[in-house]
Amino acid sequence: MLNTKTPIIFDGHNDFLLRFFRKTLTLDAAMAGTDKGQMDLPRAKAGGFGGGLFALYVPSDLGSGGRGSYEDKMDQPTYDIPLPPAIAWNDAIKVVLSEVATFKKLEAAGFLKGCTSTKDILAAFERDVIAAVLHMEGAEAIDEEFETLEVLYAAGLRSIGPVWSRPTKFGHGVPFRYPSTGDTGPGLTELGKKLVSECNRLGVMLDVSHLNEKGFDDLAAITDAPIVATHSNAYAICPHARNLTDRQLGIIAESDGMVGLNFAVVFLRPDGQQNVDTNVELMLRHLDHLMEKLGEDRVGLGSDFDGADIPQDIKDLSGLTTLREAMRQHGYGEALMAKLCHENWLRVLKKTWKED
Repeated sequence: MLNTKTPIIFDGHNDFLLRFFRKTLTLDAAMAGTDKGQMDLPRAKAGGFGGGLFALYVPSDLGSGGRGSYEDKMDQPTYDIPLPPAIAWNDAIKVVLSEVATFKKLEAAGFLKGCTSTKDILAAFERDVIAAVLHMEGAEAIDEEFETLEVLYAAGLRSIGPVWSRPTKFGHGVPFRYPSTGDTGPGLTELGKKLVSECNRLGVMLDVSHLNEKGFDDLAAITDAPIVATHSNAYAICPHARNLTDRQLGIIAESDGMVGLNFAVVFLRPDGQQNVDTNVELMLRHLDHLMEKLGEDRVGLGSDFDGADIPQDIKDLSGLTTLREAMRQHGYGEALMAKLCHENWLRVLKKTWKED
């Protein structure tokens, strides 16, 4: 019988660090597995979770602990939810520094290993320690002179999404709108275009997941690195503003980038509904479409664990075994499984990070 814990999974996105900032999770609970969330150490072991990109994210409620009001409205036949206002740098940097400190505490406790190279990731796999890469979802904590970019890079930051849907000084994101394309407004600002160039210089991966179409096109016209959507799905299956059109997928393919499948049900379901009674087979439909447009070397997983409602048959990290089993039953061979589970992420990170 094939092992449903292998191949090991490297995942493109989670919001685990935010839960510590909101004080809904403690280090002891994360280590012992006494939490009710989607991620902790026992669940990681049970699901064969090898690591991934850990997001530094500034919540619009700035830590009030409340569930985002936008999420509660995505159960209507159609919706167009107003975006929260921009967040000032002096507010954002406090949150990000707190989350970086949490990341370092998790590393000191042996929960994870901070990684800044693919060699680091592979070494963590060998040691059976979670391989964690710092990612920024929304660049509000980067100042206009990019001094904080340099500091955060030194702390291990290796991936940035210029926006999380709400506007920043760097650009404009897509709203939570269904049905809708991502053509929802202006793209990158001049400062945002400079951010792209600075990330290219440092070898920081650029994530287009929350950018609108004009911002996506602006970034694509500037970058010299692979274009990556860490947690996005196919618009052809779910016509949500957050999802990628076939045109965008073609541009990502030309850049030799990749897309990580988002597990959030609102971006999976053709009806765009916030309903966890969603068949895992729908995830495979998205994977098939993404591979058709991108090729099998440019598709992976980008779960959005601890940041989204996901199919109830998966539920949390331990449910990755269910996903692997479904992938095999769908006809994915072992070589393709390895690519989708981690090899494609290692390929694109190695190229982006300019490793020999």
